[in-house]
Amino acid sequence: MSLLNRRLFVAVSIGAAALLAAPAWAQTAPRAPDALIRDISTEVIEAVKADKAIQAGDTQRIIALVDSKILPHVNFRRMTASSVGRYWRQATPEQQKRLQDEFKTLLVRTYAGALTQVKDQSVQLKPMRSAPDDKEVIVRTEVRGGGEPIQLDYRLESTPAGWKIYDVNVLGVWLVENYRSSFAQEISQGGIDGLIARLAERNKAAAGGKG
Repeated sequence: MSLLNRRLFVAVSIGAAALLAAPAWAQTAPRAPDALIRDISTEVIEAVKADKAIQAGDTQRIIALVDSKILPHVNFRRMTASSVGRYWRQATPEQQKRLQDEFKTLLVRTYAGALTQVKDQSVQLKPMRSAPDDKEVIVRTEVRGGGEPIQLDYRLESTPAGWKIYDVNVLGVWLVENYRSSFAQEISQGGIDGLIARLAERNKAAAGGKG
């Protein structure tokens, strides 16, 4: 793994950490989006550092952790629809459900693998530019430790259930935009069912390896 890819992988792991701790805050009053990112990042990074099984690469344990705690803090439907782009409206309800399920599995496995890379990193928040009544915001952070700081930003939306993450920017690349390009190529070649089959194939291959 190249140095750039290693740093990207570690940054994604911190992003995963920031998506994991919804239950810890479920009974408290809604908090500002930047405070939410700060608090859950710190808590989960420390938890990962203290978990020998995760550090040893216990993939199934990590996947179970991510799968049980990621959903409350992420709008997966919006993330999937935005990644599929204009083709989302052409998909049947069943196709939309399958796309969302396969995309979720893909991201969960990516995050699960990345979590094993957390070592001595920490997250520093940058000043947030937003108005109190904004319904969508960007929280900008830097991952520090193990080299040059790595840009890691989040797009969040305000919902009745609290702030939800629907996109992540690692090293200047937004996840949704990145997937939209590759998904469009898959759909142009094999249609929506072709994309579903490709995602399922990638997930099956990942499940058969180390994750």
